[in-house]
Amino acid sequence: MPTATQDTWPLATPRIRIAPSLLAADFARLADDVAKIEAAGAEILHLDIMDGHFVPNISFGIPVIEKLRQVSRLFFDTHLMITEPVRYAEPFVKAGSDLLTFHIEVSHEPLRVVDHIRGAGARVGVTLNPGTEVSALREVVASVDLVLVMSVWPGFGGQTFIASTLDKCRALRGLLRADQRLEVDGGIGPDTVAAVVRAGADTLVAGSAVFGRADPGGAMRELERLAGRA
Repeated sequence: MPTATQDTWPLATPRIRIAPSLLAADFARLADDVAKIEAAGAEILHLDIMDGHFVPNISFGIPVIEKLRQVSRLFFDTHLMITEPVRYAEPFVKAGSDLLTFHIEVSHEPLRVVDHIRGAGARVGVTLNPGTEVSALREVVASVDLVLVMSVWPGFGGQTFIASTLDKCRALRGLLRADQRLEVDGGIGPDTVAAVVRAGADTLVAGSAVFGRADPGGAMRELERLAGRA
């Protein structure tokens, strides 16, 4: 099983990174919004893929990623909120995704999913919902590049941060290697970013706290500043 290395895994170096979530951007001006956060120094773009089955909403899919890949050099962090990650892994990688994160809740054979995604040519993350215990990741945690803790229930934006997920972050930080990232998604903003970093997270997904502001680049830099003070 390949592991992340400094040479081949662009997020291997531990540091705080804000990952703006495209779901909160202006869908009439996606390229413009992405260019703003890229110009402000973003490294990662978080892409929430919803299938209307695993979660009740539908977001966007492969054609959007294909088009954005043509105009952006950002690392595409693609969060598959779908029931069949193996079926769709290769098309998402071909569209331009750099990392695919699947939900532990949809797979009885998570190592098979990891191997399939790596075989398609992408880095691999695994996600757990607020109601899922850290122990559910026992079989797979050492084999992924990133663990994503959902701090709201997936499928809807604008929810309140679930504070109990901080305990999961603390537990996971003790399990992960230095080259594995701990990402948190949901309710990240000026009031929560410092607590999440203190709990051990280093990759912070922010939607409305970035793209919901008049100056997305400035909002991202402010979150980075607050995170750095944690």
